[in-house]
Amino acid sequence: MTLYSCCLILLLFTWNTAAYGPNQRAQKKGDIILGGLFPIHFGVAAKDQDLKSRPESVECIRYNFRGFRWLQAMIFAIEEINSSPTLLPNMTLGYRIFDTCNTVSKALEATLSFVAQNKIDSLNLDEFCNCSEHIPSTIAVVGATGSGISTAVANLLGLFYIPQVSYASSSRLLSNKNQFKSFLRTIPNDEHQATAMADIIEYFRWNWVGTIAADDDYGRPGIEKFREEAEERDICIDFSELISQYSDEEEIQQVVEVIQNSTARVIVVFSSGPDLEPLIKEIVRRNITGKIWLASEAWASSSLIAMPEFFRVIGSTIGFALKAGQIPGFREFLQKVHPKKSTNNGFAKEFWEETFNCYLPDGSKNSPASTSFHKGHEEGLGTGNGTAAFRPPCTGDENITSVETPYMDYTHLRISYNVYLAVYSIAHALQDIYTCTPGKGLFTNGSCADIKKVEAWQVLKHLRHLNFTNNMGEQVDFDEFGDLVGNYSIINWHLSPEDGSVVFEEVGHYNVYAKKGERLFINENKILWSGFSKEVPFSNCSRDCLPGTRKGIIEGEPTCCFECVDCPDGEYSDETDASACDKCPEDYWSNENHTSCIPKQIEFLSWTEPFGIALTLFAVLGIFLTSFVLGVFTKFRNTPIVKATNRELSYLLLFSLLCCFSSSLFFIGEPQNWTCRLRQPAFGISFVLCISCILVKTNRVLLVFEAKIPTSLHRKWWGLNLQFLLVFLCTFVQIVICVIWLYTAPPSSYRNHELEDEIIFITCHEGSLMALGFLIGYTCLLAAICFFFAFKSRKLPENFNEAKFITFSMLIFFIVWISFIPAYASTYGKFVSAVEVIAILAASFGLLACIFFNKVYIILFKPSRNTIEEVRCSTAAHAFKVAARATLRRSNVSRKRSNSLGGSTGSTPSSSISSKSNHEDPFPLPASAERQRQQQRGCKQKVSFGSGTVTLSLSFEEPQKNAMANRNAKRRNSLEAQNSDDSLMRHRALLPLQ
Repeated sequence: MTLYSCCLILLLFTWNTAAYGPNQRAQKKGDIILGGLFPIHFGVAAKDQDLKSRPESVECIRYNFRGFRWLQAMIFAIEEINSSPTLLPNMTLGYRIFDTCNTVSKALEATLSFVAQNKIDSLNLDEFCNCSEHIPSTIAVVGATGSGISTAVANLLGLFYIPQVSYASSSRLLSNKNQFKSFLRTIPNDEHQATAMADIIEYFRWNWVGTIAADDDYGRPGIEKFREEAEERDICIDFSELISQYSDEEEIQQVVEVIQNSTARVIVVFSSGPDLEPLIKEIVRRNITGKIWLASEAWASSSLIAMPEFFRVIGSTIGFALKAGQIPGFREFLQKVHPKKSTNNGFAKEFWEETFNCYLPDGSKNSPASTSFHKGHEEGLGTGNGTAAFRPPCTGDENITSVETPYMDYTHLRISYNVYLAVYSIAHALQDIYTCTPGKGLFTNGSCADIKKVEAWQVLKHLRHLNFTNNMGEQVDFDEFGDLVGNYSIINWHLSPEDGSVVFEEVGHYNVYAKKGERLFINENKILWSGFSKEVPFSNCSRDCLPGTRKGIIEGEPTCCFECVDCPDGEYSDETDASACDKCPEDYWSNENHTSCIPKQIEFLSWTEPFGIALTLFAVLGIFLTSFVLGVFTKFRNTPIVKATNRELSYLLLFSLLCCFSSSLFFIGEPQNWTCRLRQPAFGISFVLCISCILVKTNRVLLVFEAKIPTSLHRKWWGLNLQFLLVFLCTFVQIVICVIWLYTAPPSSYRNHELEDEIIFITCHEGSLMALGFLIGYTCLLAAICFFFAFKSRKLPENFNEAKFITFSMLIFFIVWISFIPAYASTYGKFVSAVEVIAILAASFGLLACIFFNKVYIILFKPSRNTIEEVRCSTAAHAFKVAARATLRRSNVSRKRSNSLGGSTGSTPSSSISSKSNHEDPFPLPASAERQRQQQRGCKQKVSFGSGTVTLSLSFEEPQKNAMANRNAKRRNSLEAQNSDDSLMRHRALLPLQ
């Protein structure tokens, strides 16, 4: 079995060596061999293998100048290490470098060469095999470039624990140490790059993008991570397509159609240059412009895409580039390359031919006949387009600095520096083995590896624990996933004004070490969109929603596609693209544009508004008129009219009206707690005091007139003290109601936000509507009783209680307060106070006008009627009316009784009353003359009944004539006392009360 395995490995190694001849590798012997995998070509020629003969190795095409420069970086680093007196002294590093042709198959062919040699050494087959030349094992491999290629290589190398240090494979899948045990890299993980892409899109406020990814282990994981980051930032993806350099034309056409029809202007691309090139060429052919390309580091600086003829289509590219490093002496080393001097570099000959578009006629395998296959250009620059028939021979004296190719572009060494760093990482791991002290090693019991017999797995162990400082002073150590954390530069493609070439302008950076939110920095002033514009392009599904609006969902569309909906009243948004409107604070309301909140309008019945001024003026007018009436009554307090109206009660009544008018002022102005607690009790007590005065006054006269004979007991009973006591008792009930109200549920100032959204009504919260109902109800109850007595006493002499006017004033009072109830219940805000003020003023004016204005008019303008004779005349007239009514009533009764006994005629009682039945005075006097005669001689009243008219006459002369008149009257008018007129005596007895 062992012999069989040996033969199989030797067969594989022999076949692999045959496939890679001397001109297809760079090789140098040494004590320790490092392997290298570089894309010297971009691809392989398509060839149909019909298997009619032995399959041949496919030919690599399209020379990659950058790939050759990366190879040179590895050789430079090895030679620098070999010449170092401190790093691996007395040890020589060799190398075996192969071309992967940017394909997995070629990379695996080269990897088999590494694995086969290591396996032969591990089998120790010297006793079985006669090997003339011993080739040392490859203890580490530098490479490969693409993540897809590195994945395949890592799977194979991992079986034998051969360390692989990649300089350009950034797929996050390669961080899986369970699958890729021996993989390490000097390039950051794509996970940070995908996050950085999402951060850039968020920075420019884009939310509508398309994605394109290479259909390999680099593009798919990278774009998947980007989708995760985009979803967290509410970035929507319009389309997502996969591409490959081997996609047929129809597939490319479909992808281009999607890009052309999409409304998304930003396109995120995770791909390498070779995979993206066919797509870009088709887009250029169709002249699809106006797109913004967000490039991953694999193609952001690729000269295969960054060509002047493509710039009109992809001139708005923003991409990521690795942090550039410095390699002292590397520029001079690149310039020293020559086919005759670079004997260990089998790729130098082809490089020379492709650089100068000539051929070296040495009859080698890569003769002019074979150079016809080496067409194309690395990353868009520097390939021969002709064959041997069109290329002139090379002289060997060509100047490498006279030709511009990516090979000599050493201004920004990114991948080249990663290669340099990878070689030094392996060298420092070997240095750790070389300087290891027994007992302090990394292996069992602290043992150390033998540098002269070192194996690949031992190097891998030291690489995992590596920690050194590079030539730029930075610490280099691989994390648990074999990754180095690094930063990115952000570049923007510009067109050089000098030679028209594409240059990469650094416009920012991304620091993965910074905390979230501070990692991205972009200098917008350096960015040129489409090569000339400074205005940031728009790439959103919907236009930005301006402040004052919010985003509304459109059914069936992604969340990034929305409509702008105005914020409702009371809500605002002060930023663009607000997801929701914010509610204004309680005392604020949104402005007209809903962009901010402004203080709500505060409303109450103000002193300064026209309505408040008008009510105040009416209240002041009422106070003035009441004060005027009080002044008139005070000045004319000894006149008969004032005395006849119960002077003391009138004063109290006027004082209560002053309180009524004044209480209305508490309802005007901004409600405070103290005014709210004072205004209703002030109004209620004032009106109850007023109604109580009217009630007591009216009821007193009514009871006296209806009493049989006014005695001293009546006089005492209806004295002033008792009248005031009754007023106090009636008012005290209202006071008790108010005290209970203020104690149990006191009114307070209240800011009402519910009536109107944009207005705060400052009102009084009454505390208890039931208490308010009791207050008004009790007032109305007293008013109803007063109205009853006033109506009942409407026929009494008008100088006593003005029954008609009091009745009318009570009617006004009832109308006002009955109307007040529905008006109070249906109004809100400041109009509640206004309604109550109007009711108070109307009721107060009604009482004042009806009760006092007539008397003031007589006092001021009719003084002739303000006499004792006028008062007594009206009182006596009322007495005679009552007496006559009683006499006629008895006469009618007697007549009816006589008629029932025999039809005899009853006699009429004789008195000073003369009766004229059914006829008038044949010579009546004019009204003015009659009034004058009555004033001179007395008074005469006519009382009409159903059976006739009775004329009553009383004379009030001067004192000296009164006695004679009275004697004549006695003689003339001897009344029958037995038919006595109780009413007459009653009213005569009442005269001294006046």
